[in-house]
Amino acid sequence: MPPSTALRRTPVAGLVLAGALTLTACGEVRAPGSVAAATPSASASASVSASASASAPGASPYVEPGAGDGAPHYHENNAYRQSGDMTPAHARDAEREAARIRPVLERLWKQRTWDPSAVRAALLRLGYEEERVTPDGKRLGGTLTVREMFPRYQDDGYVTPEGALVALRVHADACVSAFVQKSNYEVRTNGPYPETGCFEPPYGH
Repeated sequence: MPPSTALRRTPVAGLVLAGALTLTACGEVRAPGSVAAATPSASASASVSASASASAPGASPYVEPGAGDGAPHYHENNAYRQSGDMTPAHARDAEREAARIRPVLERLWKQRTWDPSAVRAALLRLGYEEERVTPDGKRLGGTLTVREMFPRYQDDGYVTPEGALVALRVHADACVSAFVQKSNYEVRTNGPYPETGCFEPPYGH
C-alpha cells in the first residue's frame, strides 16, 4: 500500500473511533448539531432538582401542596381557619360596610381609644344593631358584635391584650372583621369561619 494512502486512512479511523467513544459515553445516538439541544435548560434542571428533593430519603410523603409550613395535614389541621366563600354580590356589600367602619376605627386608634365598650358605642352610632345570641348559639337578631381580644399565651399564662375585636354579619355568607389595638388596626371582609362565625379564630387552636 502506498504511503500516501495510509496517511489518508489514519484520520478517518480516528474519527470513527472518536464517534464510537461518544456513543458509548452518552448512551444515545444524536443527530449532528444536536449537542446544544441536549444541554438541560435551567427550568428542566430546576424540575429535576425539585423531583429529586421530593423523593429524597426522609422527605415527608404527606406534605400537601400549598401547605403553609410544609407540615403534614396542614389544611386538615387548619380547617377551622378557612373562611367560607362569599358570593360576588355579597362580597361587594361587605366591602361597602367595611368602608364605613374603617374611618371610625382609624379615628379611635388615633385617639388611643380601643376598649370594647367605646368601640361598640362608636359603631352603633353608624346605625348597626348589636347581635343577640342565645346561650346555645341561636341568633335572635342584630349584626354587630364587639368583644375583647382573644387571650394569648405569654409568660407561662394566658393574658388578654388591650384592644377590641369587631365582627359585622352583612349576609349569612359575608362578614366584616376588624380589630383596633395599641399597635395598629385593621378592617377586612371574609366569609364566616366554621367555629367562630365572623371572627377570625386565633392561632394555637
